[in-house]
Amino acid sequence: MAGAERFEVADLGAFARAVLEAAGLEAPLAAATAQTLIEGDLLGHDTHGLALLERYVAALASGGMRCAGSPRVLSAAGVARLWDGERLPGPWLVRSGLEELMPVARRFGLATLVIRRSHHIACLATYLVQAASEGLVMLLASSDPAVHSVAPHGGTRGVFTPNPLAAGLPTSGDPILIDISSSWTTNGMSARLHQNREQFDMACLLDATGLPSADPAVLFTEPPGTILPLGGLLAGHKGFALALLVEALTGGLAGHGRADPAEGWGATVFMALIDPAAFGGLAEFKRQMDTLVERCHENPPRPGFERVRMPGERGLGLWREQERLGIALSDPLAAALRALGERYARPFPAARK
Repeated sequence: MAGAERFEVADLGAFARAVLEAAGLEAPLAAATAQTLIEGDLLGHDTHGLALLERYVAALASGGMRCAGSPRVLSAAGVARLWDGERLPGPWLVRSGLEELMPVARRFGLATLVIRRSHHIACLATYLVQAASEGLVMLLASSDPAVHSVAPHGGTRGVFTPNPLAAGLPTSGDPILIDISSSWTTNGMSARLHQNREQFDMACLLDATGLPSADPAVLFTEPPGTILPLGGLLAGHKGFALALLVEALTGGLAGHGRADPAEGWGATVFMALIDPAAFGGLAEFKRQMDTLVERCHENPPRPGFERVRMPGERGLGLWREQERLGIALSDPLAAALRALGERYARPFPAARK
């Protein structure tokens, strides 16, 4: 982020926690939420980092996000769990779910949790880091039954959200962090470009008549246009299929999704932990993954690429760089956070010299 000011990681974390607490969020929930937003920025997912803080605060003020409480356990059968998130902060629910699932996965080799009526869960890749550091494989998926911005392949009206699907895979070095959407782009990126009066560099959208477009303004018309599934006009059947899979894992298993009345911005979540020790062993799992990493890195790059890069490699490198140099925030985001801090009498930290 050329020209952006940098801020100490700890200072930004303390600021985010303070603002969330001032907005009424219970301290442990605020800490988990702030940490997740910070880690999103550390990984370079800046649409899902501190850029979400103002929207989370607004949700607290409106009652769309609950300030305190616990998830309601709807079922706990063997290695499977189902929670009603009661509209509590998604980052706290997912982190709580990780703590719940880890000992179960260690004992049985596998543990799964589905959460319905969670609030937004921010950057999926942040949770993968924690699981992989414990030597566990993590699968994570999310959908928002209240939002309809992605069209099915061949259609012109929104049915899905971008429906992300993520996986964390331990290796002997950095974990592989897969975090993809089943859509060509995301709502957050579309909103950012629209706000800045910019366009995508390809036609990854459809206008309301079904014509391809690179202009995110088509999503803000009435009726609105849509985001294309991953694969676009030619291969969008693949993204469409992934979106259906995510819907089955989230809304289907939760028994709560698009068949039910919308409750506002939020998430239905599927998460699973797999312990390689219960199968071929962690050492053998890493040996296989290490071989794949090595063969990909050694693969001759095609024109325009310096080298093959593994999923998550750039983000983890950026994480280390920003821990050392400070998190880079764009001027508009820093200004918005500063104004948010003033509203709650919580001073925004000074930039690094």
